[in-house]
Order: sequence, then structure tokens, then C-alpha cells
Amino acid sequence: MTDLENRVHRKPITPAEYIRGNFRSTDRIAILVRNAKCRETTQRISTAAKVTDTPFQDWMRYKNDREGCDIYVGMNALKSTAFTRTKHDVLAVRHLYADLDHDGSASLAAIGKSTLLPAANYVLNTSPDKYQVIWRVEGIDLPQAEALLRAIAREFDGDHAATDAARVLRVPGFLNKKYEQDFLVSAQHHSDRVYQARDFKLRTELVDSGYRQLRRSPSQGPEPRHISQSERDWAHVKSALASGADPEELIAQLAHSRASDKADPQYYARLTVTKALADLREHSPGSTASSSPDVDDLRDT
Repeated sequence: MTDLENRVHRKPITPAEYIRGNFRSTDRIAILVRNAKCRETTQRISTAAKVTDTPFQDWMRYKNDREGCDIYVGMNALKSTAFTRTKHDVLAVRHLYADLDHDGSASLAAIGKSTLLPAANYVLNTSPDKYQVIWRVEGIDLPQAEALLRAIAREFDGDHAATDAARVLRVPGFLNKKYEQDFLVSAQHHSDRVYQARDFKLRTELVDSGYRQLRRSPSQGPEPRHISQSERDWAHVKSALASGADPEELIAQLAHSRASDKADPQYYARLTVTKALADLREHSPGSTASSSPDVDDLRDT
């Protein structure tokens, strides 16, 4: 990364250039537009070719500049029949990524020096000292991708809630509207390579072992069931609380990580942490119980 990071006077990467550089023209992708103040979210699914056309780009720019909306893109290609953005709608995994929202500069430096990961394709600066690191991939299925996403988050102190294949990340060239002062999201391009699983040297079984109780129960037989991001949030919050994490800090972190896909991320985060605290109090320290909150309380929006 360092040779590219030292380059100066580089022309900023536009939203259309970023999308063209990350997707095939025929890929169906989700663009999510969220107005946090009004709690309004709009999602449009179209081909990358149409998303990069002038009319669509003008619409995104209008929503960002005039209506104060944040702009996100789903990082994986969707099925031709998809009208929603869930894991079941994912046709092909196009990316692995890390959301570095805690001491981001240190985590980014660690990724740059690591021999466990290849050079990133893009690094986005999304707000002061917060980054999103993007790797283009092929030939990786969804379970394998999510295992790698969890391993990357664990190894480099990334956001553990940003490890699902249906995740949306920010688009460079638009303003981050979440804070009191707008921040222009920018991207650095580091590589044109497309990676495969063998290029990532992280051990994934250490991460996956923490989800065994969520993934299987005796009544379900040998096949693992689908694990939602809400269940992953639940497991992470319970583990953090059991380790002595501050509940209010956990609420703030979880609300931030789910701001792009929850209608009321603050309510969602507080509900998750509150229920996890209650569940921990009900069970002895040696208990293996791991009941999760009601699906209706935590369903994705």
C-alpha cells in the first residue's frame, strides 16, 4: 500500500468510477439512500451499468446534496429475481471488507503491514479516523466469505456487526451526513487484482466456533441453519457484556454499525443490549443458554 499512499495530486475517484471498478456492468446491485433525520430509507436495485448512468448518478447526488441523505452500495451482486437485499438474494460474492470504526488509523496500518491479507483494492476514508477496506474477490461462496469477514474483523479490530454478505458500505464522492459537520467520503485505489480464498491466510475456524450454538440445535439435524445479522449482533453483545464491556459504549457502537440498515438504530441497539443484560442475569455463569431476542423485535429493515 505504501507506494500508492505516497502518491500526491491524485484525481478523486468519482462514485461512477468506484462502482465500475468494483462490479461487472451486468451485476444487479443495491443502492441504499438513508435520511437519518427523517428516519427514511430508500433502496433501489438495478444493474451497475444503469447505476453509473447520468440520470441515476444525478438522483444520488440530489439526495445527498439537497436532501441530506447518506449513500450506500451493497457490496455483492444480487440475483435477477431479487427485490430485497438479504443474504438469500446474493448471487455472487464480489467483495470482502473491513469496517474500521475504532482507532481506524492503527487498524489500517496493521492491515497494510500484515502478511495475512493481500493488498486492498480500495480504502475509503468515511469520517475522521474511520475507514472501510475493500478487497475484490471471486470463487468464494457466501459461508466462506462471512467466515473470512468475521476473521478479518477479529484480527484487525473491525466492526463485528459489519460481517454479513448483504452489507452496504459507503460510496466515495458523497458527503457523510451522520455527524454535525459533513465529511466527504474519499477513496484510494491500491490494486486491480481480483483475489481468491487462498490469498487470505486468516484462520476462520477460531471465529466460527463462537457461533456453534446459534448455528445448530439437536432438532435441526446436521445441517447448519441461516444465521441473521441480528443473531450475530446478539452473540457479540452477550460475549462483550460477559467480558465486562460497558453497556452504553456497546449501545453506541452497535447503533453506529447498523445505522445504514435499521430504521431506528439507537432503539435496536438499546433493545439488544438491554435484553442481553437481562438474559445474562437470568443464567448462571456456567450456563450454556444463548436464547436470542424475539425476531419481531430485531428484524432487519
